[in-house]
Amino acid sequence: MQETPKLTDRQQQILDLVRSAIERTGAPPTRAEIAAELGFRSANAAEEHLQALARKGVIELIGGTSRGIRLRSETLRQLNLARGKQFSLPLPSLAQLTLPLVGRVAAGSPILAQEHIDQTYVVEASMFPRRPDYLLKVRGMSMRDAGIIDGDLLAVQKASDAKNGQIVVARLGDDVTVKRFRRTKAGIELLPENPDFKTILVPTGADAQDLGFALEGLAVGLIRNHMMV
Repeated sequence: MQETPKLTDRQQQILDLVRSAIERTGAPPTRAEIAAELGFRSANAAEEHLQALARKGVIELIGGTSRGIRLRSETLRQLNLARGKQFSLPLPSLAQLTLPLVGRVAAGSPILAQEHIDQTYVVEASMFPRRPDYLLKVRGMSMRDAGIIDGDLLAVQKASDAKNGQIVVARLGDDVTVKRFRRTKAGIELLPENPDFKTILVPTGADAQDLGFALEGLAVGLIRNHMMV
């Protein structure tokens, strides 16, 4: 197995911060968030360290989005080993997951109903900080600034509740949408990561049922669709 490149203490801090943000919210931090967390004077300092990590092959940077940071699968594997989350297995297949890809979802039926499954993918378990239950093909650009774009495959862990700031998959009547979750006194806000889209407010009580709202899961990873070709 390829060894993780040697990192400076600061680079390791940033790598740990990126992973922690993905585990907690489903998306990497922005440069500004990294700068604020680590006490940098500007986001440019964070960018310089991210560029160094990219040159070392630890992360991948995707242009055009403030959260365009990806942990490479080998990096995740090494981090999991270091934290005791994964061990060498006698058969490579035991470290793989077979995940259904969910397409269009009919109103009122379970998201993993057989008629919604377009196909299945076999992927390495080490690609994700938490075990997903299925993949959902992203439609539209409402989460563009979180680095999630049309055609991506979002890895989703089934869940019926979420914490503020997490990226979730939610059902609203006939639609399944990917948004950032925030609970307020007025209800639940589903926040886009693109200023061209509006926040969706789900009121508490009976009104939520009238909208057909249900939380389907938490984002735990992302596969850029061209990687699967």
